[in-house]
Amino acid sequence: MSKTVIPEGYKMQLDYVETNKAIKFVKDTFQASLQEALNLTRVSAPLFVDVKTGLNDTLNGIEAPVEFSPKYVEGLDAQVVHSLAKWKRYTLGTHGFKEHTGLYTDMNAIRKDEELDNIHSLYVDQWDWEAVITKEDRTETYLKKCVENIYTTILKVEHAVLIKYPFLVDSKLPETITFITTQELLDMYPDLAPREREDAICKKHGAVFLMKIGDLLTNGEVHDGRAPDYDDWTLNGDIIVWNETLGRAYELSSMGIRVSEESLATQLEKRGVSEMSTLPFHSAILGGELPYTIGGGIGQSRLCMYFLRKAHIGEVQSSIWDQETLEVCDKAGITLL
Repeated sequence: MSKTVIPEGYKMQLDYVETNKAIKFVKDTFQASLQEALNLTRVSAPLFVDVKTGLNDTLNGIEAPVEFSPKYVEGLDAQVVHSLAKWKRYTLGTHGFKEHTGLYTDMNAIRKDEELDNIHSLYVDQWDWEAVITKEDRTETYLKKCVENIYTTILKVEHAVLIKYPFLVDSKLPETITFITTQELLDMYPDLAPREREDAICKKHGAVFLMKIGDLLTNGEVHDGRAPDYDDWTLNGDIIVWNETLGRAYELSSMGIRVSEESLATQLEKRGVSEMSTLPFHSAILGGELPYTIGGGIGQSRLCMYFLRKAHIGEVQSSIWDQETLEVCDKAGITLL
């Protein structure tokens, strides 16, 4: 059964051509502002990596990457990336980026095990960014400062979009973002599931940075899965906003200060995957060979979908959908790209 839900009374406000023009406007506006806000240089990025490097993102540890063996590269097994979380840090170290400078890139991924619904697709497109920091920067204060810079960029884009397309206004983001930890959220709503807790807090505040994702909470559960080898679980989080079109919490970005030597070893042990420490990327961190960094991903289709008040991510990106989803959208008069 399709998990796509069409909001009552929803109608497309931009046709196919105007939607594609608007997508370009949102993307051009956002990445120019992000580059300036975080002192980033745009770079090219891989679509696939060598399995042996350990550079691919394992997500929750259960999603299988798309794999292939190139015909004319003997002994190489390649994986289509899930994200570039680890590749970015490796690249900053390899090419000698200075402190408080960084990179961003267009990240395209295939997540073949993704469960399809209004906001999830087999195809993932996001701006992946990463910046070099000092060991002294590895604090909650520094993390919050970066979050506020990104949120200011999001507000600038919202302002630009609403000037160009004033008829798209159904709600506006608050001027400031609220910070809360996953444990504090559980304490506030102990009887709700994680997704319901996010709905409640986002409906209340409009925009939230939910911190400390990945480790066990006092109820013995994790709020959400997070790989143990890139974010420090005590210094990470998600930017989540209230989506009025869908009537739910809506994640725009996942980010964090990356693992140190100590936190990587601890987190690998907690997940029972200490053997990963022998992989080249992990060995480089444990040996102090890579810089301390902060980074994250910001969903391109997610951002476009939000600002253009779309009900389905297929309205702003071209992908493949199951037959039921196609029928549900067709019946609702929704054009999928």
